[in-house]
Amino acid sequence: MMYKNSWLPEVFNDFINAVNLPKANATAPAINVLEMEDKYQVEVAAPGMTKEDFDVNINAEGDLTIKMESRHEQTEEEKKAHYLRREFSYTKYEQTLILPDDVDKEKIGAKVADGVLTIDLPKIVKEEVKVARQINIG
Repeated sequence: MMYKNSWLPEVFNDFINAVNLPKANATAPAINVLEMEDKYQVEVAAPGMTKEDFDVNINAEGDLTIKMESRHEQTEEEKKAHYLRREFSYTKYEQTLILPDDVDKEKIGAKVADGVLTIDLPKIVKEEVKVARQINIG
């Protein structure tokens, strides 16, 4: 006789197929990482953000930390009207990326343009030492 535990699959089905569960509204921005011959490039989707909204640095462990935070604050001009409906605009995100060993951490640069934060991570230039010499035959 084979014993069948019938409650286990139902528990998983209820969990996986739960359509009434609330979905999180917060999403992380999309990140692209490109590798080129002379550098890596990280692109972070940041529509509507300015350079003042970002903090990009190398932490004590030598990893790249990207923080962005943006709030829409009401100005004096906006106070002349009243809102029938207002959805607050607040974005906060933090990501740490472990850098490859061949990144020149002293030359990292970043810029924001067209809703994209672009971080350039130059590779360390290794100079090839060519050893040209005469070999004596003994």
